[in-house]
Amino acid sequence: MPTVNLVDESAANAKVRAIFDDIKATKKIERVPDYWRALAAHPEHLEKCWTQAKTIMKPGKLDLLIKEIIALAVSITNSCRYCINAHTAACQKLGLTAEQYGELLEVVGLYNQFNKMADALQVEPDVLPKPWT
Repeated sequence: MPTVNLVDESAANAKVRAIFDDIKATKKIERVPDYWRALAAHPEHLEKCWTQAKTIMKPGKLDLLIKEIIALAVSITNSCRYCINAHTAACQKLGLTAEQYGELLEVVGLYNQFNKMADALQVEPDVLPKPWT
């Protein structure tokens, strides 16, 4: 159960309603997901989060599917059930296949395991990246 009341789309104030409309238009969806409705309990926070998400989660040097795959991998690692479902659905909508999803899960599982083992073994980094030029 959420710790805030979810803001109903029809009951939202004008500012929140405008953000909700932008969310639906940007994501090409019919209804505002509950995450955004929960954030709308604090309209200023909703606006900041939506602006940040809209800015970052648009095609750039990485396409939208790659960004959603990264979001899904982070969500899996952080054990956020809501986000796992939302980003899996977004990846499916963008064309991720069942086979690709299976491979993604293998990579996430492998590197979560390797990260924990490296930490447990307290191995100091010896393979270092070059500075960006």
